[in-house]
Amino acid sequence: MTQEKWGQLRQRLLKTVGQNNYKTWIEPLQFRGLQDGIATFDVPTNFMGNYVSQNFSDLILHELKSEDDSIRRLSFAVAANSQSRPSAVDAPMTEPAMTTAGKSTRAALSAAPLDKRFTFDSFVVGKPNELAHAAAKRVAEGGPVTFNPLFLYGGVGLGKTHLMHAIAWELQTRRPDLNVLYLSAEQFMYRFVQALRDRKMMDFKEMFRSVDVLMVDDVQFIAGKDSTQEEFFHTFNALVDQNKQIIISADRAPGEIKDLEERVKSRLQCGLVVDLHPTDYELRLGILQSKVEQQMATYPDLKVEDGVLEFLAHRISTNVRVLEGALTRLFAFASLVGRKIDMDLTQDCLADVLRASERKITVEEIQRKVSEHYNIRLSDMIGPKRLRAYARPRQVAMYLAKHMTSRSLPEIGRRFGGRDHTTVMHGVRRIEELKQSDGQIAEDLELLRRSLEA
Repeated sequence: MTQEKWGQLRQRLLKTVGQNNYKTWIEPLQFRGLQDGIATFDVPTNFMGNYVSQNFSDLILHELKSEDDSIRRLSFAVAANSQSRPSAVDAPMTEPAMTTAGKSTRAALSAAPLDKRFTFDSFVVGKPNELAHAAAKRVAEGGPVTFNPLFLYGGVGLGKTHLMHAIAWELQTRRPDLNVLYLSAEQFMYRFVQALRDRKMMDFKEMFRSVDVLMVDDVQFIAGKDSTQEEFFHTFNALVDQNKQIIISADRAPGEIKDLEERVKSRLQCGLVVDLHPTDYELRLGILQSKVEQQMATYPDLKVEDGVLEFLAHRISTNVRVLEGALTRLFAFASLVGRKIDMDLTQDCLADVLRASERKITVEEIQRKVSEHYNIRLSDMIGPKRLRAYARPRQVAMYLAKHMTSRSLPEIGRRFGGRDHTTVMHGVRRIEELKQSDGQIAEDLELLRRSLEA
């Protein structure tokens, strides 16, 4: 058995176990040698040796025997210079795990694969996400820890995972000496449960406390899992005490995650908490323009007619993933049928997506939101009173009803206490004027629009 043969066998194992398992568990194995029918491999940590022994040893042994029938069993030794004592696969491993900052350790620790598309270069920055982007860039520099943890939160498809991957890629480039562990909360819980079952908690603790940067995606999934939360809490504290960087993402703010222990919420809130706001029209259009450039590399002969991107940015407003998927489908469909990408093709190809994205906002919903925002009673806003405290919110509601619903001016007037359509026209015109000169009105309109579209 030679190093060259082992390299060939690893490629066969890749096809059998898949890319993720291969990179995490097989690739870090270093073939040391063969003696008395025992094939010995160096492993970065004790934990990893045990895991490979229990889950992949039969498969590896089968492949080895296909090349050399004299091999009877496998042995794994922690790579601690030349003094590591091999430990047979059928005996418990007792050597302490030795963790270094080398590539093999990072391979052993990488639990989730990184998407090559998700880098800072491909992240489109706009007003709703500029703070999150700036904070992520600062952490990705790998310099002194300035805020710990960095907590990114926002709804589905707003770019949390993209930023997490971008940070990991940047750290690998800027600081290859750091051990960066990126995984989902579900993977953290899986490893914790497995360590409990196999009575390997010390290995688990040692592995997670040896990292320089811990990145946990979708942390809301550990809510309600008491034992997992407790271990996460202790891991968090141990890393903070060592001044190691922690980066967390979730779909909501720490204080809003139901069934999350108060002490965990408190720890998550002690750093920088950044909200990725819902995308606005300009950001969605920028994302589409960026994605069109990528698609043109695959479909150089296709051309997007004027107005198509603007139409998509306006109609698909809730989820960037849906927006990107719609564009991908559009290019593929146009290529297959040999047509240009115009409004007719867009509406034919994306009929189901456009129907699903069509948010029916009612005048009554707008009235309720506006009255709540300005802390007035709904009856006062739509009633006859003309005090400014009621008149201005009434005009704001009329403006939003004009721009966010398909109702005519007379219909809107009837829903505001039977007012004439000219009153609605005056209210809309007044708000349009104030929006240009009064920053507070402009901010109120944007907040209300986002709340209604959410």
